[in-house]
Amino acid sequence: MTRRVVVTGMGMVSPLGTGVENNWKALCEGVSGIGPITKFDVSDFPTRIGGEVRGFKAEDYVDKQQLRRLDIFIHFALASARMAFEDSRLKIDPSDGDRVGCITGSGLGGLTMLEQYHSVLIERGPSRVSPFFIPGIIANMAPGMIAIEFGIRGPNLSIETACAASSHAIGEAYRYIKEGRADVMVTGGAEAVITPLALGGFCSMRALSTRNDEPEKASRPFELNRDGFVIGEGSGILILEELERAIQRNAPIYAELIGYGSSADAYHISAPDPDGRGAATCMKAALADAGIRPENVDYINAHGTSTKLNDLAENKAIKAVFGEHAYKLAVSSTKSMTGHLLGGAGGVEAIYTVLSLKNGILPPTINYENQDPECDLDYVPNKARKKAISYAISNSFGFGGTNATLVFKPYEA
Repeated sequence: MTRRVVVTGMGMVSPLGTGVENNWKALCEGVSGIGPITKFDVSDFPTRIGGEVRGFKAEDYVDKQQLRRLDIFIHFALASARMAFEDSRLKIDPSDGDRVGCITGSGLGGLTMLEQYHSVLIERGPSRVSPFFIPGIIANMAPGMIAIEFGIRGPNLSIETACAASSHAIGEAYRYIKEGRADVMVTGGAEAVITPLALGGFCSMRALSTRNDEPEKASRPFELNRDGFVIGEGSGILILEELERAIQRNAPIYAELIGYGSSADAYHISAPDPDGRGAATCMKAALADAGIRPENVDYINAHGTSTKLNDLAENKAIKAVFGEHAYKLAVSSTKSMTGHLLGGAGGVEAIYTVLSLKNGILPPTINYENQDPECDLDYVPNKARKKAISYAISNSFGFGGTNATLVFKPYEA
């Protein structure tokens, strides 16, 4: 018998704030979290804006001894996990820790600390490189530290599939529970790569918006005058739980995760298949796994990066999968407010999708001023909209042509 998987806890850190409640309020109000980059001198960069996490106090969530030993992306992951545990009222008994696992995703891992210690090596020599450097930057230390903190002794994995990493992590965690290999999974992802090296690399690719004078208007997915994505940072962590276990402990149940798909474009190292074939394959696989028809879907939280090629390819993919129904469903990109959290995007956007279902509200795509004739769907322009949602999907696509789609529905007993 296939087991049902529900979301019982959520925690997040994003450019819109710390905590789920703060994020949801800002999202519904169409607030932009984009501003000038303040972490380092950006005067020599063509792009000088980003979605920085502001006002976050890592010491509120991370042991003081660990703060300097761990990269910022792990701080974000631990903070989000702690919030998710509190939200879920989940306590792991030593007797069942083997049935609880953790899978998270990250696109680049600890790039902040990597750049820091590269400077230490060059300027002060190898003897001054910290013994905590390597464990402090590796991507699997996020789920590793979450496991150490909460006594999780089951499956423990880190997934690195670029900007699809968090969604792949959630999808694989879902499969562990669905197939009976675990009862609870802590999952999502984190990213913190607003650094000189990452910014320089993305600038060289001409992938970023250069709307430096209007940072809050720079991320404009599907809009005619979009000129690139805006780099962001943060984390989103969800508690997935087998339904009967969740009911037995009277856990809050936010939504049910019912489908997961993954695919590859097999096309290019960074550009998407221009016809969206890989993305379409992925969405079809997720709908098949969920056992629903395309016309059942009411809302898509799009990958929607605000780049010319990605938005157009996703638009084509949606129309290929949904046909005429594509013009009846709502599509919005919350990246218009958060920027692109890269490997952390899927975790944050899965939470936004769950909240959309729970509250019957479609988040807007802000900065939508002029329609692109080639992107012709309902993108919930500029203002949130009330609507009961029966089924919703969340898309994440990454460099190398890797794709992930999650399908959620409201929980029904």
